[in-house]
Amino acid sequence: MSFDRNIKIAPSILAADFANFGAECAAVEAQGADWVHVDVMDGHFVPNISFGPTTCAAIRPHIKGVMDVHLMISPVDPYIDAFAEAGADFITAHVEAGPHIHRTLQAIRGAGAKAGVALNPGTPAESVAHLLDLTDLICVMTVNPGFGGQKFIDMSDKVKTLRAMIGDRPIHIEIDGGVDQKTAPIVAQAGADVLVAGSAVFKGGSVSDPAPYGANIKAIRAAAEGVYV
Repeated sequence: MSFDRNIKIAPSILAADFANFGAECAAVEAQGADWVHVDVMDGHFVPNISFGPTTCAAIRPHIKGVMDVHLMISPVDPYIDAFAEAGADFITAHVEAGPHIHRTLQAIRGAGAKAGVALNPGTPAESVAHLLDLTDLICVMTVNPGFGGQKFIDMSDKVKTLRAMIGDRPIHIEIDGGVDQKTAPIVAQAGADVLVAGSAVFKGGSVSDPAPYGANIKAIRAAAEGVYV
């Protein structure tokens, strides 16, 4: 998996048709998605419950590219191996989810996946300053995690700070929450390269009519790349 800072659109299957996950994953990839983003929620760390490793294992054969698994769970460590075995390319844990995020990132890499660390809106960029050499991706939450379809919270100053901290390290900056044509340029200009979008990608389309997915992905990408340096 080669590293680049080109804009990547990662549709969140939280906004997909739950009865057709495999087909939905294949459809968004065919329509131009770069990654497929899987939001895992436990009803404890965040106020919602979504998927587990068995869901990831079930959809993995339908995903040709990157499966990006975002663990909004606590504790994280007991489940890392299961998600790695399910085929996750990236496993992202929240810095707020436990006392030993350094150990968690080591465990993710040790399981064979790329290691991501996520920051809630209220968590400063400096919280990951001593984790950069263990990190492949930093996920900046632009909503309070737990539900799709929330209003975007502008974290562009945090993204700029992270981009400066990262320097020339091969670390992606991912944005998760409220990404659409209007907000994509804000975060791309600040230095983000992976944009997670749920309802903004899946609105208007379906497995039987996936063309709107492609139009939505193209529009978000164009908006982001219009200002991306």
